[in-house]
Amino acid sequence: MKIGAEDKKKLYIMLGLLAIGILLVVRAFFFPGESTSGATASANEPAMTEAAGRNAARADKTPTETLDPTLRIDLLKNSEGAEYKGTGRNIFEAQAEPAPIERKPEIAKNAPPLGPPPPPPPPPIPLKFYGFANKPGQAKSIFLAEGEDIFIGHEGDIVNRRYKIVHIGANAVEIEDVMNNNRQSIPLTQG
Repeated sequence: MKIGAEDKKKLYIMLGLLAIGILLVVRAFFFPGESTSGATASANEPAMTEAAGRNAARADKTPTETLDPTLRIDLLKNSEGAEYKGTGRNIFEAQAEPAPIERKPEIAKNAPPLGPPPPPPPPPIPLKFYGFANKPGQAKSIFLAEGEDIFIGHEGDIVNRRYKIVHIGANAVEIEDVMNNNRQSIPLTQG
C-alpha cells in the first residue's frame, strides 16, 4: 500500500509547508494584536490618522458617545417637552387589566346541538379512464392514466398500489380507493 511518501523531495516540501501553516495559525490565535511587518505599519499610518480625524469629528456631532461629564441643559430641555402617550393603563400599578369577557352567541331553542364538524370528504380519485381492450376468451382490460403514468388492469386488480378496479362498464369504470374506502365511477374520456 502506498501512502504518497515515496518521493522524499515532495515529502520535505509538504512538511515544511505544514510547519509554516501551523506557525501562522498559532500566531493568529495567540498574538492577534501584533502587526505583520513594519512596512505595513508605516504604510497604514496616513490612513489611521485620517480615520482618527473622522472619528473626532463624529464625536463632536454625537455627544452621547463621549464620556464628557458636563451637564447639557439643551438636551434636558428637549426631553422636558416629551409627553407620555400610552394606552391609558397605569404603569405603576402591579395588577394587570382584566381580560374582556367574550359573549357567546345565543343558540336558538329549536336548533340542533352543535357537534364536531363532519369529516372532510375523501379526495377524488385522480385516474382517467381511456378505454378498454376486449379479446375473445379473456377478461376485459382497461387503460387508466394518472399524469403521464398509464396502468392496465382487469376487474379485481389493484393499480398504483391504491386503487381497486371494481367493475368495468361500456362507458365508465367503478374504482375503489383502498386507503379511504371511497368508491367512484370514472367515465370514459375522449382523447
